[in-house]
Amino acid sequence: MSIVSMTVVSTFSNLLVGAEFKKIFDVLGDGIFNSDSESWSSQRKQGRALITHERFRKFLIRTSWAKIEHGLIPVLEHVAKQGLVVDLQDIFQRFTFDTTCVLVTGYDPGCLSVEFPDVPFSRAMDEAEEAILMRHCLPESLWKLEKLLGIGHEKKLSRAWAVLDDVIGKYVSMKRQELLESEKCDENDEKGLDLLTSYIKGDDESMGVERNDKFLRDTILNFMIAGRDTTSSALTWFMWLVSTHPEVEKKIRDELNSVVPEKEAGKWRLFQVDELRNLVFLHGALCESLRLYPPVPFQHKAPIQPVMLPSGHYVHPKMKVLFSLYAMGRMDYIWGKDSKQFKPERWITERGTIKYEPSYKFLAFNAGPRTCLGKEVAFTQLKSVAAAIIHNYKVEVVEGHPVSPNVSVILYMKHGLKVRVTKRWTT
Repeated sequence: MSIVSMTVVSTFSNLLVGAEFKKIFDVLGDGIFNSDSESWSSQRKQGRALITHERFRKFLIRTSWAKIEHGLIPVLEHVAKQGLVVDLQDIFQRFTFDTTCVLVTGYDPGCLSVEFPDVPFSRAMDEAEEAILMRHCLPESLWKLEKLLGIGHEKKLSRAWAVLDDVIGKYVSMKRQELLESEKCDENDEKGLDLLTSYIKGDDESMGVERNDKFLRDTILNFMIAGRDTTSSALTWFMWLVSTHPEVEKKIRDELNSVVPEKEAGKWRLFQVDELRNLVFLHGALCESLRLYPPVPFQHKAPIQPVMLPSGHYVHPKMKVLFSLYAMGRMDYIWGKDSKQFKPERWITERGTIKYEPSYKFLAFNAGPRTCLGKEVAFTQLKSVAAAIIHNYKVEVVEGHPVSPNVSVILYMKHGLKVRVTKRWTT
């Protein structure tokens, strides 16, 4: 594995997302997902500086806690009290959409509430992703014809694109006006900690880009898709796996109880991020879920120059390298004969610590120079939400509910995750 990793890293500058990728994902504009070379390097440097800053980390923790306490919990309390069947996947999408909006733009759309309001922006993202998938399945000439005639999935994409541009444009306009009216933000105030504010206020030399509306639009959309879709997908599959594996659920609850103060034992509570940081089994269970159900199930690259892959396959610049993360997670020669089993213990060493796997083996967060910038952000939210639900509620999948992956660029459940929620403690 180390030889393979070294070989892939050495050809990183040659294996790019490529022109074909950008053509298929054109709705993302010139954002980081579509960028290569200097543009990608510059955007990644900017993104890393902002996301890894301690102020942003504290903002993330406050935002996630607030949305769990005032958004997620009221919804779960409502459906539990009423005995309702609820789509947990929809709840997670609403949760991650709200938190991502706050973190990226500073504005909370408030779509996670007991009213379950319609969210055009979120729906537009779903429709755009459906069209992108169809572009992978259809000959380019056919989907381009649909685009020209304004029919099929291309018509949906065109409408979705307009909604995305309109909503993001309003966010950018509102933020510029807000900054004009208040030249300085208190560093201890949550206002001004979102990424949009940071990009607009950043000096040209440090940002290395012209901060025009097009750049801001592309950047916001790329961050929104990264934050909403991947985390909500991961939470959905994780909660399904845990609810259908009672022995795993019990071990997570026991581990959570181990950090609960004695005076709070057997009571309803939420967990602080620092309390969850060293929970080995919870971390292992999340990694195991991501191994089996990676939110981005496949990727593709294109070489600039001819290259010989570690497997011995020759790849010409006119060829595309397509690899399935979903399939890799189920290959015995990579993960062993129990590769198809949900087994959190595979992530725990004999000493009881987290077992780290090479990123080129565990690709849920990509690998090498393109490793996901939001990995720690994702784990922070995943652990906080998982702990809040598993400790305080019992989640049961509705009997007979079909669970299968949706054919999409994001690995969602085709029919959602219909469950009943009951309380374990009194609040």
